[in-house]
Amino acid sequence: MMRGSSNLCRQEGRPCSPASALAERRRAVVYWIRAGVLSLIAGLLAACSAAPIRPVSAWRVETPRPFGYQIGDTIPMRITVQIRSGVVLHADSLPKPGPMNRWLHLRQAEVEPLGDDEYRVNLEYQVFYAPLEVKALTIPGFPLRFSQHGQSLEERVPDWQFTVAPLRELIARQDEAGEYLRPDQPPAPISGADVLRNMLVAGLAALALGLRLAWQYGYLPGLPRRSLFKRASRQLRGLRAVQMAEALTVMHGALNRLHGGPLFGHRLEDFFGAHPHYRSLQGELSWFFDYSNRFFFADQTAATDDAIERLRRLCGQCRDVERGAR
Repeated sequence: MMRGSSNLCRQEGRPCSPASALAERRRAVVYWIRAGVLSLIAGLLAACSAAPIRPVSAWRVETPRPFGYQIGDTIPMRITVQIRSGVVLHADSLPKPGPMNRWLHLRQAEVEPLGDDEYRVNLEYQVFYAPLEVKALTIPGFPLRFSQHGQSLEERVPDWQFTVAPLRELIARQDEAGEYLRPDQPPAPISGADVLRNMLVAGLAALALGLRLAWQYGYLPGLPRRSLFKRASRQLRGLRAVQMAEALTVMHGALNRLHGGPLFGHRLEDFFGAHPHYRSLQGELSWFFDYSNRFFFADQTAATDDAIERLRRLCGQCRDVERGAR
């Protein structure tokens, strides 16, 4: 060892001694130790920088029971994702609703934000597979894409396997007489009591409505006051201006029968007190009594077509009040 140190000193062109040779060896050992530590640190840093960063901090796939499905059944699936700060979930990475293969149809695919960087992915599949026996099927998974600071990251939703069963048996079992051992259950008979009750209620409702309409239009016998102005309107329809006296008498007769006695113009307030629905015609009734007094007693009013037309219109308005239409 002393010879090796002496050779090293000679190569450097300086005198060698045991102390200097030992110092040289120590410096060489320290150099190689430092180089090894630095290489180890560099390797660790390179390994850490190359490791992918997972975009989610929590990931939960919730699926229903994996058995007992038949053709036409729907299968819901829910994925709850908790992403890291600064990560963006791309909703367009979800599969598009529609047929996924010949027996699987995706009915719904949507992202529901829950707040605090948490999302819920709701999926709904429908199965159209008609197996002849119990069969295992697989709903394919898909990558869910994220991005952070321009870098695209993915988290894959795993495949999910379930089983479907036939809708009915393939061969109908029969006994020795050829009868099916499990015949269809006959339908329950319809209760006749409900039909009779409904018919009775409908008949009573129709009878009540018919009686109401008959009373409204004055068709019921014994209720002449509901048809007083109806008959008066029919009589006035065939009279002309030259028959003004008869027309006024018809209108007076209808009012008197309704009032229960002779009705005069100065007693209109008593009439309105007993029959308040006719107060809306106060102006027209006042004109009628004034015109009748001048026609019969003052002989100052001539019979005109306008006057008898106004009288017909007043009688029609009284008929509307009589029916409850005003």
